[in-house]
Amino acid sequence: MPTQAKAAVIDEITERFQNSSAAVLTEYRGLTVAQLTQLRRSLGEGSSYAVVKNTLTKRAADSVGFSDLAPLLNGPTAIAFIDGDPVNAAKAIRDFARANPALVVKGGVVEGRTVDAGEVTRLADVESREVLLAKLAGAMKGNLTKAAGLFQAPLSQVARLAAALQDKKAAEAPAPAADAPAAAADDSTAAADTTPETDTVAADAASGD
Repeated sequence: MPTQAKAAVIDEITERFQNSSAAVLTEYRGLTVAQLTQLRRSLGEGSSYAVVKNTLTKRAADSVGFSDLAPLLNGPTAIAFIDGDPVNAAKAIRDFARANPALVVKGGVVEGRTVDAGEVTRLADVESREVLLAKLAGAMKGNLTKAAGLFQAPLSQVARLAAALQDKKAAEAPAPAADAPAAAADDSTAAADTTPETDTVAADAASGD
């Protein structure tokens, strides 16, 4: 392959590493084109599954700080670059591998951190954002014992739940109000002037000044 073409491939793989929420390295030896197409479709919209050259991928991985992937880049290698929830993609890969044992997960990168094959499998066992939110809603409507049980879940699920709640809160937040009339602004200023001195001190202390 000409040097210019190699550089273009390295740039493309580098960009995919940078723009993907996860990248799962696999060995695809023995899989048919039809099976690879099925896997690619199962990963979800925006994701891709591409056969790569190990030497060029090592250089791309090094350039973005994923040099730990080097030992995984041997033999026939294809990478699933995930655009979206890594958990859903990990589940899709796990389910496909169960039906097609020729697919072997080597490891990869999840949200900027290199992981081994075992961690990819454990990620697939984490419940999705939607399921966690549904469980939380049910627990809040039920008794405290159910809610306590939910919060005793593995830390990985609790972290995902916290992130999901934050996203949900941001999505439901009201739009900023239009600029208030000058009279209202004056009233607000007047109210601020009458704030007790102790409140101001408390605010200064809270801000760390």
